[in-house]
Amino acid sequence: MHSDSVRPAVTELRLSAFKSHRGVTLPLSPLTLLSGGSGSGKSSALQAYEILARLGSGESLSRAVGEVAGSPAACVPAGAHPDEQGRRGFRIGCTVDGPAGPVSLDLAVQAEPELRIVGERLTGGGETLLTTALTDPTRPAVQAAWHTAGATPVTRAPLPDDRLGTSLLPLRVAGKTAGQRLVLAAAEQVVVALRSAFVCDPRPEVMRGAGAGGTGVAGEGDGRGADGGRPGAGRATGAHGGGAGAGRGKAVSAPGRARGPGGAGTAAGAAGAWGARARKTSGGEAGGWGREAGEPRDEGRLRSSCDNLPTVLQRTSRECARRHAVLVAAVRGACAGPVEGLRAVPWQPGGTGDGAAGAPAAVGSGGSTGPHGAQGAGAVAGAAGVRAVLDRGELGELPVEQLGDGELRFLALALVLLTGPDVLAMDPVGEVPSAHQQMTVMADGMDRCMDRRQARELVSLAVRMTERGHVRLLGTVRDPSVAEGLPGVQVLHLEA
Repeated sequence: MHSDSVRPAVTELRLSAFKSHRGVTLPLSPLTLLSGGSGSGKSSALQAYEILARLGSGESLSRAVGEVAGSPAACVPAGAHPDEQGRRGFRIGCTVDGPAGPVSLDLAVQAEPELRIVGERLTGGGETLLTTALTDPTRPAVQAAWHTAGATPVTRAPLPDDRLGTSLLPLRVAGKTAGQRLVLAAAEQVVVALRSAFVCDPRPEVMRGAGAGGTGVAGEGDGRGADGGRPGAGRATGAHGGGAGAGRGKAVSAPGRARGPGGAGTAAGAAGAWGARARKTSGGEAGGWGREAGEPRDEGRLRSSCDNLPTVLQRTSRECARRHAVLVAAVRGACAGPVEGLRAVPWQPGGTGDGAAGAPAAVGSGGSTGPHGAQGAGAVAGAAGVRAVLDRGELGELPVEQLGDGELRFLALALVLLTGPDVLAMDPVGEVPSAHQQMTVMADGMDRCMDRRQARELVSLAVRMTERGHVRLLGTVRDPSVAEGLPGVQVLHLEA
């Protein structure tokens, strides 16, 4: 297998049986927008991708499904009836292109009466590289068989049924034969692509409230988590919020049953051999999806809800003035009124009026420094007393929390498109050079709160960034006309 594509990327998403989708295949280009009416399944498609991405990052099945969809039953196709044993489930998959050629991954998941992966198939180069099947329903394991092409054509062994078997292969495959190396190359390609996903959902209400007390930590205890996760996960943490899950290498409790040793030992390496750093099953900011309870936040890495945007702006403006200038130009095209600069400035929480008048010079570029403008009730602020402001020239400085919802979302999404994995709270594969990876930004409701001009400006920026080959975008939009006439944009219309 060989491909001219150096950077692995998911080029096809399969929704064989997932929520409202049956037999749906979505081809994914570097810039794909999903459109369609309410109930057409736009958000469901992104949820299926996110479940795959979380599994590829080493999360347990129960956490991945619970955090994304709320409950396993929510993923079962509408109208699906249980079999004689009361079992219902869903099926999703993807194709990843890269140096190993097209590699396909397909999963069959039992959602009821207990959540488990009952079948997994990895294929590439005309070979079936990995298959798993549930042979003993009383054990928390599946029987796996992977391609060897040596003295023994296939190697068989049990794998835990709550983990993605593909991500566990480096722990089991020696790589001594050509067949084993083929399996490892394909598995690495899939894991690299899935772990390169960043789910971005800027939440203006969370961003504005982040300055309370100057901590930059907002949303904890609101039922979503600090990063604005979805409600309904059965705990007060969100899709990217704090909270402890099962420790890595420990038995993991799935709904309705106890985990025994059969799923423990192998699960210890669920992140695979390609981890950028030691991961915890419960996530962690470094792990990309959450953090351990009590674990300090990395305020310099942008979270999904973008509540720590000022601190990240402070960092990015220092590290790359050219990219920061592009960001300022983009914001200028999306905001009403003049925009001469965008910067992070020192801020004293609890101040009144101008607050930090006479404070140290602002951090950043693209305009003059000066006193702060009027404070809002809840400033978008970082952990160290930093707030983001727009320089409006003769009109003075405007704290970004006073921008409209559409302008705030535009600013956050533009920043994500102009940065990379090192600046985002995600966990790319550390052993693979960054030049051989490309980030996939997933933005549900990409044009939410924006007018047509702002949405088109954002899509235009995405076109410029995806052309460079380091970032891809999969988003949903209400109005597909915002992409009309723009090169390289694939719009897929979903029918309800």
